[in-house]
Amino acid sequence: MEVPRPLRAAVDWFEARGVYVPGEDNRMLSLWRDFGWLIIAWLFTVSVFVIFFALAA
Repeated sequence: MEVPRPLRAAVDWFEARGVYVPGEDNRMLSLWRDFGWLIIAWLFTVSVFVIFFALAA
């Protein structure tokens, strides 16, 4: 499958970084390392709702 030209640089960058690291499947589960982006997204969403309802009142 051919990657579109604008995305080729991003794909090359991710491949150069090494998306998969052998042996990482056996590591302990870390809350912030594995789910940090989800926690931050949830906190951001809750704060947007609080601000929205504060301004609407």
